[in-house]
Amino acid sequence: MQSTYGTAMRRGVFPHEGGYSNHPDDPGGPTNHGITLAVARRYWKADATAADLRAMPKSVAEDIYRRHYAAPLRYDDLPAGVDYCVLDYGIHSGVARAGKVLRRVLGLPDHDWRVTDDVLRAVATHDAPALIGAVCDERLAFLRRLKTWPVFGRGWARRVREVRTLALELARHAPAQARSDGGLPPSQSQSTRRAAQGATVGGIAAASAAAAAAAAQQAQAAGAKPAVVAAIVVLAVALAGGAWLWWRRRRGRRAPSHGATTEEQ
Repeated sequence: MQSTYGTAMRRGVFPHEGGYSNHPDDPGGPTNHGITLAVARRYWKADATAADLRAMPKSVAEDIYRRHYAAPLRYDDLPAGVDYCVLDYGIHSGVARAGKVLRRVLGLPDHDWRVTDDVLRAVATHDAPALIGAVCDERLAFLRRLKTWPVFGRGWARRVREVRTLALELARHAPAQARSDGGLPPSQSQSTRRAAQGATVGGIAAASAAAAAAAAQQAQAAGAKPAVVAAIVVLAVALAGGAWLWWRRRRGRRAPSHGATTEEQ
């Protein structure tokens, strides 16, 4: 998971979800770390009881959130801040609803909830703080329509407010170049940039060679001595080779060391 995930869980999700509870007005029933008994039975223990849920380690909840909430919503591929506000919505109101709302605020059809590549490309064209605000506004409006709002509304409103604040903080501190590649996943964007750089240098070399050939032909047609024509060709080849060597050295200097962590890379 990208660097925002730990902060999102530590400062957002777990403090809001709290420990074990079994409020009579909560349609989810027994809950621990935000995991309902139904979810625990689906992803942890098929025969889990309320007592099992109460004793469930926090690490189990974190694994469930990582695999069954963050991964389907493509947390790692969303911009910082947007990732957290969409994930928290999914944890609170369901992955399907969070995915549909993200599509809706992007102006895309919401008959499907999946965060596809088309959704990521649309996200990349929007301002992250504006998306965070739109998702949080829709979330609060949805919660206000629920019949349990009179019971839980004050806490829900505080949660949405705090999610908005933390999400905007994460967006504000995100590296400026994190999504400058059109919203592709980091691994794809890095390889794409490297390929593009190589293609650009290759294009320069090819252009230099073509220009040398043209210049040599013109010089020869004008009656230039063979030595002059040869000098033109040698100079152009040297320039092309120099461009290629410069790019190789520059790429070598940028290669991460083996001791770097995934996040640093």
